[in-house]
Amino acid sequence: MKKLIYPIFCAVTVLFLCSGCATAKSEKQAAAETLAENVTPPKEWTIWLNNLQREMKSRGISQKTLDEAYKGKNYYHKAPAVVKQDKQQVEFVLTTCVYVNRLVNKQRVTEARKQYQMLRKKHKDIEEKYNVPFTYITAFWGVETNFGQNKGRHHLIDSLTNLSYRNRRADFFKNELYNVLKIMEKNNLKEQKMLGSWAGAMGHFQFMPSTYNAYAVDYDGDKVPDIWDSLPDALASAENYLTDLGWKKDEPWGTRVQLPWDFDLKDSGRKNMKTVAEWKKLGIKTFAGRQLPFADDLKAGIILPDGYKGPAFLVTSNFNRVMIWNRSDNYAIAVVTLADYIANPDKKWTPLEATSQYTMNNEEILQIQKFYNKMYGKKIKEDGKLGSETRAAIQTLQKKAKLPADGYPDYRLLSKIQTYNPKVGWAGVMPVKKPQKK
Repeated sequence: MKKLIYPIFCAVTVLFLCSGCATAKSEKQAAAETLAENVTPPKEWTIWLNNLQREMKSRGISQKTLDEAYKGKNYYHKAPAVVKQDKQQVEFVLTTCVYVNRLVNKQRVTEARKQYQMLRKKHKDIEEKYNVPFTYITAFWGVETNFGQNKGRHHLIDSLTNLSYRNRRADFFKNELYNVLKIMEKNNLKEQKMLGSWAGAMGHFQFMPSTYNAYAVDYDGDKVPDIWDSLPDALASAENYLTDLGWKKDEPWGTRVQLPWDFDLKDSGRKNMKTVAEWKKLGIKTFAGRQLPFADDLKAGIILPDGYKGPAFLVTSNFNRVMIWNRSDNYAIAVVTLADYIANPDKKWTPLEATSQYTMNNEEILQIQKFYNKMYGKKIKEDGKLGSETRAAIQTLQKKAKLPADGYPDYRLLSKIQTYNPKVGWAGVMPVKKPQKK
């Protein structure tokens, strides 16, 4: 049977921002909607909601659970805050250094070390059963909810119902709504228990409802996998998920590295795995300039999350498993960086070095996407976001423009695009002066 693998958290929530994504004001605004009195909905909403409940019944949700979930409420809002939050885009895509330094700061490192010692003392049996080091589990816990302090207070039936209605990802959220109802059905839980982030992520480790149904564990023996209020259940569930992904207990995640001057960018990428011995022959060293401290037969790839001017990392298959939890290089780097600090209590916290790289904003990335589609008659998604398809498209453009093809956009590529003349092609285009940020 094919293994079920679910990303833990909705990618949009953590991809570009630090933990706690939304501002306090927007969080309170969206959560407060669940307390508002019902507004008389338009007829089309009522018809849609009735059809939605019929669909849920056809998928096995009982009328009893639907009555508990909705309790005569229609959850209609004229302008749902959660829908606005799903559509909003941040102004700038954060560089790796800025992103990691926001998530892994001195205060969080200190608290993470404290929490790790407490977990090891009280719940070492969980670590021993599932064989995922608590250094990583503690790091995930800190990054996701600040050690349980920010689990989310949105009413999930309300939020997911609204996100399922004529929304850009309606099918995704409707399936998560079904999974919330399934959780209530199976465990006889009240709707008040179903609280989480605006996008549906729940509990200490921000499991999406579908992830809960696949991996949640009742470790404390009360017959309910309670990832909200039972820390043993939450810890065991996180361990179970990573174990199922194939976590290798004694394998390191990797390290930050120093690239030789003649490094071929074609050798980069998580999927371009070589042995450590092969990387050594190519001149790869640790960031401190030492030999790689791993077994020669260990396989790893090299990632450049900010392009060839930014930091470089040698990463193993365990890093790739962190990427399944959340499909963001920067998120994964934050988690493993925090885990390293926990594992090395004498290591002094220092911020990840900033680079002089030009930081693209969403509008500039959108310009590149539109140019690529027009130039090559292809259709990558024009959303202003730096996803894998856009990176591949950028790499193609860089090769055509005779620029280092690292898949990361910078001002040189942008300026060439803005001054491109189809009559002379790339040969007639010269980069303009580096723009200044205001």
